[in-house]
Amino acid sequence: MCLAGCSNNYHKFISQYTFSSSTGLPDYSNLDYWAAHPNKKDPSDSVPKPLLDKYYPDTSVDVFFIHPTTYTENAKEFGSNANIDNARLNAKTDYSTILFQASVFNEAGRVFSPRYRQAHLSCYFPKNAMDTLEAYKAFEIAYQDIKTAFEYYLEHFNNGRPIIIASHSQGTTHAKRLLKEFFDGTALQKKLVAAYLVGMAVDPGDYRSLKPCNKPEETGCMVSWRTFKNGFVPSYLVDEKFHAIVTNPITWDSQFPTADRLMNPGGILLNFNKIVPNVTNASISGNVLWAEKPHFFGNLFYTTKVYHVADLNLYYLSIRNNVKLRSVAFQKK
Repeated sequence: MCLAGCSNNYHKFISQYTFSSSTGLPDYSNLDYWAAHPNKKDPSDSVPKPLLDKYYPDTSVDVFFIHPTTYTENAKEFGSNANIDNARLNAKTDYSTILFQASVFNEAGRVFSPRYRQAHLSCYFPKNAMDTLEAYKAFEIAYQDIKTAFEYYLEHFNNGRPIIIASHSQGTTHAKRLLKEFFDGTALQKKLVAAYLVGMAVDPGDYRSLKPCNKPEETGCMVSWRTFKNGFVPSYLVDEKFHAIVTNPITWDSQFPTADRLMNPGGILLNFNKIVPNVTNASISGNVLWAEKPHFFGNLFYTTKVYHVADLNLYYLSIRNNVKLRSVAFQKK
């Protein structure tokens, strides 16, 4: 069952995606190659109906959002990297992650999210040395698109604005590298409001100057978490040799690693326009975030122990509020 971050209705939008690159590369001077951009109307602009009356967007801050993997079709047929002009895939991306995840950030700043030749989902699960090499190449191609997009954004759109880096899953794989190359110990670090690196392990030891956020209003720092059902630690995490950044997305305070679900202001699950209050709790355990089974109508059929797809959506309002808090705190400095 798809809890959040996905949509079964994207097929009706496919006909809107008629653009085609002559080179097979994304052209970031063309708005078609931005899944989200303040100069066009896109799903990242969406606001859940219960929040519309109190929606006051800030255009003085920018959010650079790197979306997760939506390329899950047969890799043998389509290749290890997505076709940048794949209409079906672009519609799927826009009406899943851009709608359900990038929209979290649209009140705190202008949202930019580039299309990129994302690596296929299977690249995270190589079976042999040949697969590993192919996966490395695929991730490198994807990152070079992200890097090109960010450089284009800096040159043409940023104009000195503070920056929020946000990402999920494969997006975080690339965002970690982007932060290291562009922000860690550089002049641009002074422009970083915060980095929301969700869904992948983040080793703080990889950075010289960037540090984990320890307080809700702290800026210039990084937050991260991976969500699993209470008590569950997948086997592939047992061998991690570092202490990953794990932020509680309800308290945002390292001194308060546990929060009851009654403290959770609400999540956005299957229905984008319905807020589910007190949907689950949040408790840090080692390198992961534990959450009790989400409370919503129909949760009887939700049996997975891995809440990865809902990392942001279970805490939608809490994240939304925190991003605004950090943005205001940054601009007051």
